[in-house]
Amino acid sequence: MLHLRKHLLPLLLAGAAHLPTSASAVPSSSLYLSRLPLSTAARSTATATPFSVEDYLVAVCGLTGAQALKASAKLSHLKSASKPDAVLAHLSGLGLSRADLAAVVAAEPRVLCVRSHNIASRIASLRDRVGLSDLQIGSFLLAGGARGLRTCDIAPRLEFWIPFLGSFEMLLKMVKRNSTILNANIEKVIMPNVALFQECGLTVRDIVKTGYLSRMLTTNPKRVETSVQRADDLGVPRSSSLFKYMLAITCCISEDKATARMRFWSSTLSCSMDKIRDIVCKSPTVLGYSEENIRSKIEFLTSTLGCSKEKICAAVCKKPNILGFSEKNICSKIEFLTSTLGCSKEKICAVVCKQPQILGFSEKNIRCKINFMITAVGLEPGYIVERPWVLAYSLEKRIGPRYSVVKILQAMGLMKDADFSNSLISSEKKFIARYIDPYKQAAPTLADTYATACEEAAIGKY
Repeated sequence: MLHLRKHLLPLLLAGAAHLPTSASAVPSSSLYLSRLPLSTAARSTATATPFSVEDYLVAVCGLTGAQALKASAKLSHLKSASKPDAVLAHLSGLGLSRADLAAVVAAEPRVLCVRSHNIASRIASLRDRVGLSDLQIGSFLLAGGARGLRTCDIAPRLEFWIPFLGSFEMLLKMVKRNSTILNANIEKVIMPNVALFQECGLTVRDIVKTGYLSRMLTTNPKRVETSVQRADDLGVPRSSSLFKYMLAITCCISEDKATARMRFWSSTLSCSMDKIRDIVCKSPTVLGYSEENIRSKIEFLTSTLGCSKEKICAAVCKKPNILGFSEKNICSKIEFLTSTLGCSKEKICAVVCKQPQILGFSEKNIRCKINFMITAVGLEPGYIVERPWVLAYSLEKRIGPRYSVVKILQAMGLMKDADFSNSLISSEKKFIARYIDPYKQAAPTLADTYATACEEAAIGKY
């Protein structure tokens, strides 16, 4: 044991001598060294207190009592601090602070069981083969890379993942979402799944940004194939932006459970299975709502909005995602609309039943639209209450640019005070045919004014 102590101290001191000097990167070697005598002295005699993993995790690694209790269950076979001491020495040499070390150990306690020469060679491989700096290796371990470092030399895997994902930073994001990619078989699991995703039109960005897809990368390829087939069968086109969400849902929910949930939707909303399939195609995430969640939310909406269950079910059919809004969010939005539009709660509840997607808009979004239509367009709050669907249009992309055209036509006497909402309903082609083309000679700059407004909206300058 004294021989090990003599071997460890030079390692720690040598590691500390090459570490960054900035405050944020100061390693915990000195803190760790200050703790070593306590554990070493306790092990120096045969009559010493038996080694306690839990105490070691708190005193030396810096874990909290709760973290140590949870982590110690995975380290019950450790009978001494020799391996953990060596591992901490190598990790400290990377510039990890005491808090960083605690985070790494809490996330992957079994990293303390790796043999000293193994962890040293694996860290060296990340430096020499992959070209990572000590700071990058530390960031990688904190992101969840300790899991890979514990099991094998992961340099070959990083040589695949970094070019595939495009950058080291993207690798960190992926590891945070799914650290099992570091241990999955590249040839037999990852590559077949990547090829299948690409066949579905999904990009690397889609995979990284969609949590379930990143986890699906390490799923058995046969299961992924089945999920793709189920997503196809439900009718979501692969070209649709919703396909990736449907794919994620079909991977998480068995076919039997999905079918049972759709039948429950059909029974609860009193509509056909074909209608439910349409709803699922438009909002794949609704398959993730439990039957209890659906039932309780419909009851809440019925009592809160003061509408019949039939009306609530009709509103859910229009916008099924409202079942995913929290009760607090719904109540807050109703109160906001009541005060902003200056009308009764009963009227607002009727508005929500007509246009349920309003519940999904932020208060800032709604406020800006209402303020613009009242102050710029000159509409009364009651007008908006009677036509709540106008709030569903984008202020920047539709309401603002189209009002700029209507305003010019009215100012030139070319258009009487017509119902402004009519200009919002029209498709782009019909709007141009009705409000711009007939006035090319009387108002030659009208088309340019509208085009400029649309361009400014596209780049966020409206």
